[in-house]
Amino acid sequence: PETTTAPDVDVTPEALDYVLYTSGSTGRPKGVAVSHRAFVNFVTSMAETPGLHPGERMLALTTISFDIAGLEIWGPLTTGGTVVLASREDAADPNRLADLLARADIMQATPTTFAMLQSSGWTGRDDLRVLVGGEAVPQDLADTLAGSCAAVWNMYGPTETTVWSTCTQLSAGVPVSAGRPIANTDLRIVAAGTRWPLP
Repeated sequence: PETTTAPDVDVTPEALDYVLYTSGSTGRPKGVAVSHRAFVNFVTSMAETPGLHPGERMLALTTISFDIAGLEIWGPLTTGGTVVLASREDAADPNRLADLLARADIMQATPTTFAMLQSSGWTGRDDLRVLVGGEAVPQDLADTLAGSCAAVWNMYGPTETTVWSTCTQLSAGVPVSAGRPIANTDLRIVAAGTRWPLP
């Protein structure tokens, strides 16, 4: 039978928030366990840089089986913004996606999605902020987006580090960079063949 009282659940910062299955950087399928602490830090960091603001409308077009969907849903909801939901059909059709994008202030997507939009005739929007990640960003795409949108941010990170690990704003004509680590995290570059942790 259903209970009429709230369950007594003690959720700590280290408690499990979600498990996402991925092959990540290893190529071997596995479940990545993400804690509340890690996800809250991620969303809080994104609110600061690249910045999520009250009243903004963020287009959510990513399937929830892809970790970047977490930002599209929880980013706006935790900062007083609005989520503009795209259907699977919207996300696959560049014309439908462009129409829906007219109702958004910020969009996050892969380079493939932005290239699809451009191939259909979409020329950007000078009041739209875009976050691009999930794949390497080609320089020509970075240049085109930076020249046609209000701001373009390159986002990088494997699922194992809780969505995005680094971000940086891109400018036309400037080489694409992975950027700097998000708040409360460090970035370490380890040479191939080096054992971790370093002595």
